[in-house]
Amino acid sequence: MAHKQPVSALVIIHTPQLDVLLLERADRPGFWQSVTGSREGEETLRETAIREVREETGLDAEQYNFSDWQLCSEYEIFPHWQHRYAPGVTHNVEHVFGLELPAPLPITLAPGEHLAYKWLNWRQAADKVFSWTNAEALRALGERHQLTL
Repeated sequence: MAHKQPVSALVIIHTPQLDVLLLERADRPGFWQSVTGSREGEETLRETAIREVREETGLDAEQYNFSDWQLCSEYEIFPHWQHRYAPGVTHNVEHVFGLELPAPLPITLAPGEHLAYKWLNWRQAADKVFSWTNAEALRALGERHQLTL
């Protein structure tokens, strides 16, 4: 198995009313998150985000309002996922993208990757996700919306 690259995309999928899609991890039931995944090969971060959206939800991000938020965070890789990375790699850099849908849409989950999905308002979603970087990105969504009002 090839090691994962310590560079990833996080995609906040939301509606204009700030309902947010969360996915429950199959390998960690009870762990909820937005779409996320590591870069593969030489793909751009945009390509990574679009691929992950398609793989994890069945949606084509390019058919909707898809944007690079120009935000990134570095975090320590959780010990239970450390084996996926090359020896000595302890941190990941996560880049945030947004995908605005016209309304909550039905999702096709990736078999073996996620157990369930739900749509929550951004505040509830920020409280539910297990990752501090995901919570931070969800709060940024709320702040961006307040600036446009």
